[in-house]
Amino acid sequence: MFCIGTAKELSVNEEIRAAEIRVVDEDGSQLGIMKTQDAKKLAFDKGLDLVEIAPGAEPPVCRIMDFGKFRFEIEKKQKEAKKKQQKIDIKEIQLSCRIDTHDFETKLNHARKFLAAGNKVKVSVRFKGREMNHTSIGLEVINKLGEACTDIGVIEKPAVLDGRQMLMFLAPKNAASAKPKKEKQQRDKGEDEE
Repeated sequence: MFCIGTAKELSVNEEIRAAEIRVVDEDGSQLGIMKTQDAKKLAFDKGLDLVEIAPGAEPPVCRIMDFGKFRFEIEKKQKEAKKKQQKIDIKEIQLSCRIDTHDFETKLNHARKFLAAGNKVKVSVRFKGREMNHTSIGLEVINKLGEACTDIGVIEKPAVLDGRQMLMFLAPKNAASAKPKKEKQQRDKGEDEE
């Protein structure tokens, strides 16, 4: 089935402006090059629409089809594709240079919970006042959290100083390793069948 973008972008019936077009029948057979008016009449006689599917071709290519059904099928496929998409949220954990051990453990548990749920985690350390002179302390804190999450996540982007804050991004490990496992299982199945 032809689909250039969405069905809303296609010219239909009276919207087709070319004088001559190449016509494809509803079953896919070529009807040849004919005048637009003749092709429209042929489509209307069959109770169908004339849809311009390749406007950039010379001459433009049009197909005789039921445009309402075609548009419905495209929208249905787009909805199915949207359902299959996996949405990943970015959760943020804010730390401080002077964070205490219990507070650090709480933030670590939150980060681990977010990673386990399949979300990415943005870890930030904000520097206030004279803390900017001691960014190495903030780097130690942020790296400590990153190392504590290595069993469940990976460091996607290491710690970088951006203005008065330091940022690091963590990604869930299972999302990164899920694809190779599936491919390996499929290869193993193929070898077993042979």
